[in-house]
Amino acid sequence: MIANKVIVITGASSGLGEATAKYLAKKGAMLVLGARREDNLKDIVNEITANGGKAVYQVTDVTRKDDVLALVDKAISTYGKLDVIINNAGIMPIAPMAEVRTDEWDSMIDINIKGVLYGIAAALPIFIKQQSGHFINLGSVAGIKVFSPGGTVYSGTKYAVRAISDGLRQEVGGTIRTTTIEPGAVDSELKHSTKHSASAVNVNAFYEKAIPADTVAKAIAFAIEQPADVDINEIVLRPTVQDF
Repeated sequence: MIANKVIVITGASSGLGEATAKYLAKKGAMLVLGARREDNLKDIVNEITANGGKAVYQVTDVTRKDDVLALVDKAISTYGKLDVIINNAGIMPIAPMAEVRTDEWDSMIDINIKGVLYGIAAALPIFIKQQSGHFINLGSVAGIKVFSPGGTVYSGTKYAVRAISDGLRQEVGGTIRTTTIEPGAVDSELKHSTKHSASAVNVNAFYEKAIPADTVAKAIAFAIEQPADVDINEIVLRPTVQDF
């Protein structure tokens, strides 16, 4: 059951995060949404509450540990508990390694890896204390097979998410669930991260086959809805026409 579960979502101001928030709100979840763009968060929360749902927001930069702690604290102060954290925030600037775009590499490491780790660090003590909880970490099919050319570092970050999730599961899986969601081409703002012009052409062509963002929201809901003794560890989903 999703109704009355308290769910934190990072990267909730657009794309997969926004779609997931709206979908889970319809199923009765009590949401705490985090992202950097406050205007977007306000609009999403207003829409959810206008439709009878429950949601609050906290401006959050997942590269800042204290911001993520504050986001989780918002859940506890507002609703008194935390059931699920969805570590969704991510970026995907694609470019050949020969371009040596180290600033982009740093940003991907900070957001895609450290952002997930900060989410885990914020929620894990709460989950251990209450002997229940559910981590849902957004990976990618690029974390199963290297997205090349141009996606080597991005793939590296998503391989890391997959490894961290599985290691976490092995450490705390007796009472705490861990799910990695690994989408292929899904309609979101992720494709807009690429600034390298030649790579952007390829990325945009790849995303012409994208499926709707709420496809991922439904996969996330499926994992949450399972009985407490069932842990859906990985969900890989692609457009039917995607071969990669």
